[in-house]
Parts: sequence; structure tokens; C-alpha cells
Amino acid sequence: MTASGIYVYGIVGRSHPLPPTTDGIGEPPAPVRLLPVGDLAVVVSAAHPGLRARRRDLMAHQSVLLALAEAGPVLPMRFGMVAPDEAAVVAGVAARRDEHAAVLERLDSRVEMNVKIMPVQDNLAALIREDPVVRGIREETRRHPGYEANVRLGEAVAAGLRRRAAEAAALLPPQFAGIADDMCPGPDVEGCVLNASFLVPRREEGRFRGVAERFAADHPDRLELRVTGPLPCYSFVAREPVPARA
Repeated sequence: MTASGIYVYGIVGRSHPLPPTTDGIGEPPAPVRLLPVGDLAVVVSAAHPGLRARRRDLMAHQSVLLALAEAGPVLPMRFGMVAPDEAAVVAGVAARRDEHAAVLERLDSRVEMNVKIMPVQDNLAALIREDPVVRGIREETRRHPGYEANVRLGEAVAAGLRRRAAEAAALLPPQFAGIADDMCPGPDVEGCVLNASFLVPRREEGRFRGVAERFAADHPDRLELRVTGPLPCYSFVAREPVPARA
């Protein structure tokens, strides 16, 4: 592998141990090392030309961050961040040392948990029973069947299922009060009525999952719920901590 700059995984405290067996990006995998910057350190490896979002490299990036997080707080970088050289990394981190240290303190012993909620797609009977608009369109379609009527009914059903799921999903975030320290809405995801990440103390991960599972069990006819985590705390880092190119 020919090096092409410095690949940056994240920022940790200078005394943070490196995972002993974690491979970095590249083929063969690039050795991961710490680049000291005062009382901080940047987790880096050699980059390689033509870096792409291949599954192997995406998983390697994620694995490095998850392994680091097991030993203490880590300020994560998104996949694909490459600095031209070590000097650029050191200068960028040193210029914002206080900000990085404050973020690491906030993330200490915490993980990110992501929750996605989707409408249940196969409960038409409940929707018709509860939604007079959909019920009326269905009756009209029966009286006057046809392509356009079927399309109109299909759109009304999809909107109704989404509305029912969204109404229920709005009740979930308050139930994490006292468990999660923060919540960050995520980007819109097709098919989801809720995509949100929560900053959760590591000791509360089981309790967080329990609340989510009970909520899903209480609304089986309205929504499907998916919890992903623990994850590196991407959503709770305001901006990329190192000047780099993606």
C-alpha cells in the first residue's frame, strides 16, 4: 500500500490505550497509532490512494472507534477523513485543544444509541377502524372501482399508517428522560417517522433498551422499532475536529 496522507479516526486522551489487535483501513490493513498533541492524541494510520467507501474499510473504521470507546471517551471522525500530513493534524487539533477536551469529558462513559421507528404496513383493519378518511375512501372505491380509485386509496392508506406511527413515536423521547443525557434528531430516512440518536451513559444501556422494547410492545399495531448501538458518539460532536479532506 502506498501512503497518501494521514487517515484520521478520532481524538482521545494522550494516555488512552490503543486496541492491540484492531486493524485499520487499507489492504493490507494499515497499522493504527497515536499521534500525540499535548495532553491529547489523534488516532491515525497511513491513508492510501483511491480510498473509497468499501465495506471492508467502513467496517475497519467503525471497529477502531468501537474498540477505542471500550477503554474511554473518543471524539470520532466520519469515515474518509484524510489530512495531508502529520503537521496539519497536530496544528488543527492544537488550535482547538480546549474544545476537544471538553467534548471528551462530556462523552466519557457514554455511548450513542440510535432509534428508528417505521409504520406497521400490514394492519389495514385497525387503520380503517380508526381513520374515518381512509374508511370513506375505501367505501367510495368499493362503489366505484378503478385504477385511479385504487391509487387514491393506496395513498390514503400509506399516509394514514404513517400518521398513526408518527403520533405514537412522538411519545417515546420523553420516556428516556432520566436515562439519556441528550437527544439529537437524525436526517430524514425513507420509511421512518422517527430517526433520533441518544447520548446514554454506558451503565444505562440495558435500561434504555428495556424502555424501547416495552414501548414497541405497547404499540404493536402502529409501529416497528429498531435500536442500533452502542455506537461512537458521532451525533454529539458539533463538527469535524481535524481539518481534512473527505
